[in-house]
Amino acid sequence: MPRDKTQSHIRIIEAAKREFLEYGYADASLRRIADAAGIQVSGLYKHFASKEEMFASLVDPVIEGLMKCFHSIEGNYYEELDHMAPDRLWEGQRETVRAMEYIYEHFDVFRLIICRSQGTRYEGFTHDIAVLEENVTFRYMESLKERGVAVREVNEKEFHLLVTASVEAIFQAVIHNFTKSEAMHYAETLEQFYLPAWKALFGL
Repeated sequence: MPRDKTQSHIRIIEAAKREFLEYGYADASLRRIADAAGIQVSGLYKHFASKEEMFASLVDPVIEGLMKCFHSIEGNYYEELDHMAPDRLWEGQRETVRAMEYIYEHFDVFRLIICRSQGTRYEGFTHDIAVLEENVTFRYMESLKERGVAVREVNEKEFHLLVTASVEAIFQAVIHNFTKSEAMHYAETLEQFYLPAWKALFGL
C-alpha cells in the first residue's frame, strides 16, 4: 500500500522554514532539513526538484497574497477619483498600515524574503516592489491628468530613489524584528511622514 506523503511533506516544509530562517538560503543544508524531517536527503527530491523550489514553496503564496492586497489598494485609489476633491486624494487609503498588517500576518515568511533570500530570485524583492509602485503611481497620475487635475511633473530617476527608500522603510520593521505593536505604530508614523511629501511632490 503506498505511503501517504502528506505528513512527510508537512515535516519537510516545517524543517525547511526553520533551516532557512536560521541559516539563510545560501547556507541552508538539505541534509539538516532531511534529518529534521526524519527522511533521507534523496527523499526531499520526491517533494521538491531543488532547494530553491523548496524556498519558493514557502514564499510564493505569501507574495501572491501581498500582490492581491496591493491591487486591492490600487483599485481603491481609482474608485475615489470620481467622487473626491483633488485636495483630499490619497488621504484615506492607509496603504502602509494595510501592507504592514499583511506583513505581520506572515512575519516569518517576510523574514525569509527580506533577510534570508540571498542567492535566490527573491533577493531583489524590495526593488521589484518599488518598480511596481512606481508604475502604478505614474498610471494613477495620468488618470488624474485626464480628469483635469493639475499634476506636477517629477524627475523619474529621483522618483525611483524616493519610492525605493519608502518601500525599504516599510521592511525595516521586519529587518529590525519589531513586534507587531511596534510595527503598526511605525506604519502610522510612515503614513504621517510620507503622505504630505508625496502630495507636495506631485503638487496635489
